[in-house]
Order: sequence, then structure tokens, then C-alpha cells
Amino acid sequence: MTGLPWFAYRNGVLHAEGVPLDHIATEVGTPVYVYSTAALTDRYTSLAEAFKGLPVLIAYAMKANANMALLRHLGSLGAGADVVSAGELQIAMKAGIAPGKIIFAGVGKTKQEMAVALKAGNTGIAQFNVESEPELDALSAVAASLGVKAPVAIRINPDVDAKTHKKITTGKAENKFGISYTRARQVYAHAATLPGLKITGVHVHIGSQLTDLAPYEATFIRLAELVRDLRADGHDIQRIDLGGGIGITYDDETPPDPKAYADLVRKYIAPLGCEIALEPGRYIVGNAGLLLTAVTFVKPAEGKTFLILDAGMNDLIRPAMYEAFHRIVPVKAPNPEAELAPVDIVGPVCESGDTFAEDRPMPPVDNGDLLAILSAGAYSSSMASTYNARPLAPEVLVHGDRFAIVRRRPSIEDMTALETQPTWLSEAKA
Repeated sequence: MTGLPWFAYRNGVLHAEGVPLDHIATEVGTPVYVYSTAALTDRYTSLAEAFKGLPVLIAYAMKANANMALLRHLGSLGAGADVVSAGELQIAMKAGIAPGKIIFAGVGKTKQEMAVALKAGNTGIAQFNVESEPELDALSAVAASLGVKAPVAIRINPDVDAKTHKKITTGKAENKFGISYTRARQVYAHAATLPGLKITGVHVHIGSQLTDLAPYEATFIRLAELVRDLRADGHDIQRIDLGGGIGITYDDETPPDPKAYADLVRKYIAPLGCEIALEPGRYIVGNAGLLLTAVTFVKPAEGKTFLILDAGMNDLIRPAMYEAFHRIVPVKAPNPEAELAPVDIVGPVCESGDTFAEDRPMPPVDNGDLLAILSAGAYSSSMASTYNARPLAPEVLVHGDRFAIVRRRPSIEDMTALETQPTWLSEAKA
């Protein structure tokens, strides 16, 4: 069993909803990302129901997965978007998400990106989450040059340990994100003097893949105190952006229940009478997708066995970058009495780091067998590359017993179409 209701064995074959994965492999080829519409709906509505009755904007964090078909479906459910580049902003709008439901985050917005966001849809976006004083000054200058005021929430770094992987924690004092909590009132006072800004809110995001509510509670307590202080200073704080970060189950984690998270928000944040923004990404798409791959070779080696897949670290970099765990299961249901043996599951990329699992107990697997790498909906396709000139894997969206290719596999001609050759390389040699 996969532990995920959207990906289950039927008649001895792993399915995505009502579609057998071996059928997708035959029609589309491998490697291929496969997403479940039902999973996306379930995850989004679980949050929406938990916060029912509160004025909440669920702004999906596009960095987790920016496929436009997924965005369009989430938008149809009511989602906005949290973007970190002008590119993501334009993709969100192309997928049908209104600028008024888009929040622009990120530590390094350029003036060109600011202008794009201020002019989006002729009305501009809902909010800029500003991360530094130089960014405040730059945004004010750009907005003033366009004759508008940029709606601003300043990101506060509360110096709270999210107790997650060091590469995805963002709320400690030594992290690059946000304004120090101790300087917040001073920075808001400076922002209030800038002609191109309209202070609308406060933003915080302490990290990703949180499996404990305690860091959230510590953050909310500090945040509520700050909002009261800012209002006492004369700032009209109307929106509190709580970021994202709720974790998912990759192995045996027990992430927070959305209702328990919402109860903390109701206790500490709701009494402030603000609009509330949430920025979930992984929580919505992480377990809504898998990476379908085939075994190219079973390679016996000194003291171990390697399963060499046709998917590589360029398709799923999380194990190489974060030492992340992903469950890996055969598409053909194994014999329940089959003996498990430890294997290293690796890709074809010319890097020793191209490893998905080491000494992973697996049932017998042969050349050509299909495997599913689970929990690959977030930070897989969005972080993919063409390293080793490997084409990006296609993406498939399943809906009931139907599926569609929502991003095709590029050809080498596609991959090289942006390249040009300097004239001197084609000049005849004397």
C-alpha cells in the first residue's frame, strides 16, 4: 500500500485515481510526473474547511509546482497565488488567477519585476511582501514613477526555530529572510514616510515541512503582539500573512492537522480582526504527485545491488540536495510473501549524488519494471533541470479514469532552439 488514497493498487497494478500507471508509461513514456486532481482538491478543501468563517486568502505557493493546469484547477477552487518572481506572476495570470489574489514574495525582486507586478491587470497585485529596507526604498521609487502606491506587508523574522531541515528553515535570526523582529517598528516607521507605499499588513514565514505546531504558536504570539504595537504606532494593519510550511508525510512523519493549525490562528490571530493570508505549497501538491520511472538495469556490484532508473537527480533533486526520503514502490503489486533485499536506487546522471535511496529494502525487481517515486508533486518538476542534456520529464494530470499530458517532453530541437552560433564559427578558414 502507498498510504495515499489517490494512488492505490487495483487488480495488481498501481493506479492514479482510476488510471493504471503502466498505461501512462506506455502512452507517454518514462520518466513522467503524474498528478491527481482528486488529491489537489482534497488538500485545498481541507484547508479551506479548517478556516471556514474567517476572511482567508489561500495563496498557493507556486514555487512548489508551477504547472498551469494545476494552477487553473486550484484557481477554480478559489486559490490565489504566492509568487517569487515576475515569471511566476505572469504564469499565474496566464492560468487565470486574478492579480488581486496574487502576493509577491522573495528577497531579491528587481525594479523591473516590481513594475510588472504594479501594472498587472491594470490594477496591480494584492500585496508585496517586502524583505528589506533597500527593497522598501526601491519599491516606493518604482511605484511613485508609475503614479501608484504599492500595497506592502513587511516580512518579519521572529527568530523562531522551525525545527526543520537547515536548508528550508527561514525564521531564525541568521537566515537571509525578513526584517528582525526587534527592528520591526523602526522599519515600519520608515516605510510610512515613503510616498509610493501603502502599508497594509505584516508577513511571516518561518520555514517549510513543519511537523510540529509549537514553532507556529511561538510565532503567532510574537506576531499578535507586534500587530498591536504597530497599530498603536498609527499603522493601519489590515492583513496578516502567515506564510506556509505545513509538512506532509514522506515516510513516518505526523504533520499537523489543518484544523489544529486553524485553531491556533483562531486563538492568536483572528481576534485582531484582520484579513488572513496563507501560502501553502508542499501541503497541497506534495502528495498529489509521483514520479513514474522504469528500471534500466539491475546491476550487481561488490557487496550491493544497484537499481539504475531512467529518472535522475535532474528530475527529482530533493534526495541529492536535502538528503530527502521518498517512498519508492513497484507499479506491479509485489507478492506479499516476497523477501525484501536492500538495494541502492540510483539514476543515470554522471554524479555519485544521483541517488534516490541507499540500502532500501525492496521486493525483487527486474530490468524494465516500473517504479513509482511517491510524494513528488512538490519541488520536483519545479526544480528540474536538463543536466546531462536530459529532456525535462513530461507531466500528466489524472482526473478520474482520464488523463492528459499537461506538459510534453521537449525534443533536442526544443532544448537547443534558444541557442545561436557566432558568425566566426561558420566562417571559412583561410
